[in-house]
Amino acid sequence: MDPIDQQILALLAQDARISVAQLARRLGLARSTVQARLERLEGSGTIAGYTVRLGAAISGARIRATVLLTVEPRAQPAVLSRLRALPAVEAAHTTSGRFDMLLQVAAETTAALDDVLDRIGEIPGVKSSESLIHLSTRIDRAL
Repeated sequence: MDPIDQQILALLAQDARISVAQLARRLGLARSTVQARLERLEGSGTIAGYTVRLGAAISGARIRATVLLTVEPRAQPAVLSRLRALPAVEAAHTTSGRFDMLLQVAAETTAALDDVLDRIGEIPGVKSSESLIHLSTRIDRAL
């Protein structure tokens, strides 16, 4: 990936809806050149997709938590399968150290969050969990 690819990614991070023509104008390149680079970045997996980033009016109204899980040995695939079925689980990461997994969870109400935390704890193979409720966001560099 060269500096031009990095500029393309930076512009897309600011506005994923920017047209190829606008990208080309901002970069001082031919539209066909930018299109070819986008196709290459998509084909290589550098660009995995384009998405909507929710504003504070929607995402800020949700109650978020980080959930740390300890999972029984060899139970991780089954646990992940059950977690995928829970829409409140936004992301799941494997970790090293005291916990096996870190989940990002969001719910509309405290009651809904309590329910999803109970459901996570009841998944066969989950040995223990620890929940950290997010109070405020001080830094957010998410694309």
